[in-house]
Amino acid sequence: MTEPFPFHATPYTPEEARARREAAVARAKAETGIDEALIDQLVERFYDKVRADDLLAPVFAAQIDDWGPHLAQMKLFWGSVALSTGLYNGRPMPKHMRLPVDAEHFDRWLALFEATARELLSPAGAEHVVVRARRIAESLELGVANANNVMLGVGERYRRAP
Repeated sequence: MTEPFPFHATPYTPEEARARREAAVARAKAETGIDEALIDQLVERFYDKVRADDLLAPVFAAQIDDWGPHLAQMKLFWGSVALSTGLYNGRPMPKHMRLPVDAEHFDRWLALFEATARELLSPAGAEHVVVRARRIAESLELGVANANNVMLGVGERYRRAP
C-alpha cells in the first residue's frame, strides 16, 4: 500500500535543506513573477493604504509606534508566505487575538490587500498572494473569535458585541 502523501523519513542535511529551500523560492518566483523587490513594494503600498483607512488606521495606530520594524517584519512574513523563503519566524496569532477587530476589519484588510496586489503584481502573482491572504485572514478571524469565547461554525463570521 502506498502512502497517500509522500514524506521524507530521514532529516535532510543542512546542504540538502538549503538546496530544497532555494529551489522552492526559485519555483515560486518563476511561477508568480514575484521577487523581494515586489514584496517590498506590496508591503509599503498596502500599509500606506492601511494608515489612511478610517476603519483600520486607529487599530494599527494603537499598536504601532515605529512603523520601520513592523514593515520589516511584514516583508519577511510576506516573503515567507509568497516565496517560501522561511525567513519569518514570528507568531502572528497571539498578536492579533487581543485586537478589537472583527469580520468588518478583516474584510477591509483583505479589500485593501487585494487591490494593492492587483495594482502591483501580475495576475498570477496577485492571485498567489490573495489566496494566501484570504486563508490568513480567516485563520486570524477564527483566532480572534476564539479569544473572545466565540466558537464559529463553518461559514460563520465573527462580529464584536457593540
